[in-house]
Amino acid sequence: MMKYNRILLKLSGESLMGEKQFGIDNSRLSQYANQIKEIHDLGVEIAIVIGGGNIFRGVQAEEGGMDRTHGDYMGMLATMINSMALQSALETVGLKTRLQSAIEMKEIAEPYVRRRAVRHLEKGRVVIFGAGTGNPFFTTDSAASLRAIEINADVILKGTRVDGIYTADPFKDPTAKKYDIISFDDVYSKDLKVMDMTAFTLCKENDLPIIVFDMDTPGNLVRLLKGDQVGTIVRN
Repeated sequence: MMKYNRILLKLSGESLMGEKQFGIDNSRLSQYANQIKEIHDLGVEIAIVIGGGNIFRGVQAEEGGMDRTHGDYMGMLATMINSMALQSALETVGLKTRLQSAIEMKEIAEPYVRRRAVRHLEKGRVVIFGAGTGNPFFTTDSAASLRAIEINADVILKGTRVDGIYTADPFKDPTAKKYDIISFDDVYSKDLKVMDMTAFTLCKENDLPIIVFDMDTPGNLVRLLKGDQVGTIVRN
């Protein structure tokens, strides 16, 4: 028995870079696809949201003098590039997928329709949500929270390069302590960086737990879904 039956997996665009400084590392992409196939074969329904920071970030564009709205739409296109790459990797390992976009791109993706997305999940297809929420000023974390709530996911799994939430940045502070479980309120009060505030508040108000874990370690995803203590869980 799996601990969670329907999940939303949130991946950062930077995670796709692997050892590169920019773009997509095909070996990392293949590693992720195999991990996702492993849990799919156990009967888990899987939706995915992936960022675009390995290609373009709207916030960085604004810092360079570009209009923020224009930059955010460019960032949404970057998420679609990553989504298409992940879709191809998943299909290479034998999974059936559907890519849905919050911005109309009918030649490469379905438009986002909640009922259609849920039906795909029920039929065992992996659904990838691209282009964020389709609106500027909202991050892909916010998109992940919103879509997870809409499809009635049991949990958001936030795959990172760190194995959970710490009292401080473990790469900078060797004395940092890891939390196994922490409440939404404690994350607020301690000012820990888990997701942006909009995304985080959506999860808190809808009683949707978040698990932050190390996606780069093979086997972590399946262990987590089988109920092992992996990463840090944030809940009410």
